[in-house]
Amino acid sequence: MGFFRKRFDMTTLDEIHRRTLHKNLEFTALEQFKLLRTNLEFTLSDATSCPIIGVTSSIRGEGKSTTAINLSYVLAEKGSRVLLIDGDLRLPTVAKKLDIASTPGLTNMLIDRFDKSIEDLRSTVLDNWYVLPSGDIPPNPSELLGSGRMRATLEKLSSQFDYIVIDLPPVNLVSDALSISPELTGMLVVVREEYTEKKELENCFRHLRMSNVNVLGCVMTGAGGRESYSRYKRYKKYYSYGK
Repeated sequence: MGFFRKRFDMTTLDEIHRRTLHKNLEFTALEQFKLLRTNLEFTLSDATSCPIIGVTSSIRGEGKSTTAINLSYVLAEKGSRVLLIDGDLRLPTVAKKLDIASTPGLTNMLIDRFDKSIEDLRSTVLDNWYVLPSGDIPPNPSELLGSGRMRATLEKLSSQFDYIVIDLPPVNLVSDALSISPELTGMLVVVREEYTEKKELENCFRHLRMSNVNVLGCVMTGAGGRESYSRYKRYKKYYSYGK
C-alpha cells in the first residue's frame, strides 16, 4: 500500500442539522476531500474486495470523526456504495453530527444479535451512502471490536458495499483501534496542525507499528486553526473499563 499526506483546512460538521453535506464545507475543503478520495482510490486499486478503512488519531480533538464522515460521503458521491460505521464505542459522535439516532447500532448488532436491515441504514442524503451508528455504549469496547462477532459482521457487510469507513478512538488513549486493526485494509491517521504534539504522533505510530497496522497515510486538518481542546479529560474515565 502507498503512503501519502493530505493537508487542508477542514470545516467542522459538529453542528450539522441540515440535509446535505456539500453546503457545510468550504469549496477548498470539499476539493481536498475529493483529492483524498482520489489518493485512496489509487492506493487501494489492487484491493480485490471491499476496502475497510479505519480513521483514527493520536489524541482527541484532531478531527477524525469529521474526516471519516466527509471521506465516506465523497466516496459515495462518486457512485460507490459506502458504509460509515461509528466504531468509537466510548465517545461516539457520528450520530450527533449527522442528527440521527445513535441506537440501535453496532453494539446492538454485536451483543444483542440485533438484525438491523441494511436499508434501515440508508442516509437521506445519498441513496448509496449508509451509516451505522455506535449503538449503546458497552462496558468492554476494545474486546468487542476485536471479537469474532465483529469479524463476522464486517465480513457480512463487506459483501454488500464497495467501501467501509470506520471512525475509531485515538490510538494513544485506548487500545480499541489496535484491537480491530487486523480486520482493516488500512488506517488513516488524522493530525491537527498546531495541536498535535510531536511526541504524541511518535507514540501513535509506534503503537501502530508494533501492531503491524497498515497505515495508508496521514490527513492534516485545521490548517491555520488556533482552537484549544481538552485532550484527555473525557476519555480518561474509560480506562477503568473491565477492571
